[in-house]
Amino acid sequence: MRNNFYIETYGCQMNVVDSEIVVAVLQKNGFHLTFETQNADIILVNTCSIRENAEQRVRGRIDLFKSFKKNNSKILVCVLGCMSQRLKEALLNDVDFVVGPDAYRNLPFLIENAKNGQKSIDVKLSKTEIYDDILPFRYEENKVSAFVSIMRGCDYMCAYCIVPFVRGRERSRNPQTILQEINELEKQNFKEVTILGQNVDKYNWNNEINFAQLLEKIAVSFPKMRIRFSTSYPSDMTDEVLLTMKNFSNICKSIHLPVQSGNSRVLNLMKRNYTREKYLERIAAIRNILPECSISTDIIAGFCSETDIEHAETISLMKIANFDAAFMFKYSERPNTFAARELKDDISDEIKSKRLTEIIELQNELSLQNNKNDVGKIFEVLIESTSKRSETEFLGRNSQNKAIIFSAPSHKIGDFVNVKILECTSATLKGEIV
Repeated sequence: MRNNFYIETYGCQMNVVDSEIVVAVLQKNGFHLTFETQNADIILVNTCSIRENAEQRVRGRIDLFKSFKKNNSKILVCVLGCMSQRLKEALLNDVDFVVGPDAYRNLPFLIENAKNGQKSIDVKLSKTEIYDDILPFRYEENKVSAFVSIMRGCDYMCAYCIVPFVRGRERSRNPQTILQEINELEKQNFKEVTILGQNVDKYNWNNEINFAQLLEKIAVSFPKMRIRFSTSYPSDMTDEVLLTMKNFSNICKSIHLPVQSGNSRVLNLMKRNYTREKYLERIAAIRNILPECSISTDIIAGFCSETDIEHAETISLMKIANFDAAFMFKYSERPNTFAARELKDDISDEIKSKRLTEIIELQNELSLQNNKNDVGKIFEVLIESTSKRSETEFLGRNSQNKAIIFSAPSHKIGDFVNVKILECTSATLKGEIV
């Protein structure tokens, strides 16, 4: 075999980082990345289990790749990541080997087993694996911005969330390895990094360096690079983090702060360790310390036993927080979570859909008004790509992580430019170079 491998990635930013680690591991062991399935001897599918529809998309791809084996029985198909960890042996009926998120170092060995007709599974979760000695291979087309994982796993057990079961316990990387990875990105002329964790605010290296201190180290070490981070947890985001953001212009003024519900009883059922009031205190702190900061969130519609009045509290919290953007979903029960075991999914799909529609419509209004407030302002924008609608226009983002479309005939991807906003939609700003 030629040892050519193809990889597809589904789900969150953390999965992108994992795929980059997988590519690095395989290339180090003599395998060759291909971007065309017809050239692949090994097909890897890196999966997400956060929501049922994410798994359904993956199952469709697995069925397609299984059909390839009818024409070439030597093709190997592997499922990586969260679905592997959740479903384990059940996937072996459809693929040749199954690998969990803490076992990527073993891929070359498992591939050799599969070549010899031996179906394999390695989904043992680790309390120590953080891959901090592996430099991820950035194979995506965008060579402007990159993700850098600073920790793995999660110690919270939110009632609806499957992450602790498929990603394991929380562990933080050595800050020196993080700085080394970002240094390599700067050498490759990347202009922006997003540092990632299931809950970045819980970053803790040997009780010596917390997240705010790590953020400062990165900002000081790489003054010419933009720095973003995700995701924050409301009760863990400190004023120290906000003040660090304020003190460094290269730390982007954008925070993703999932709320999930605006009602304290529902939040308690969700096992979120904050109340409506505590969440709004954090919003007030952000507005006070970083008035120019954008705030995005996650919202779940129709969680177990949620009443119309409690849904209305989510609507009212959205108006108070005045979110710039949101990821909004109907509640989807995930197997083996606390909610699946102990709570009744008793809200009809019709009501969930109605509530979700109300949430989406309100967020569109909030986003549009916030974007209208930006008309006439000038922002520094990092050019990321050409616009999807026009090759004569660029797409970039400002510090607030808002997408901006503009013409820039004398510039190129990776440049920083100043753009004056002339018009907007709820999703996009449009402007001109100044």
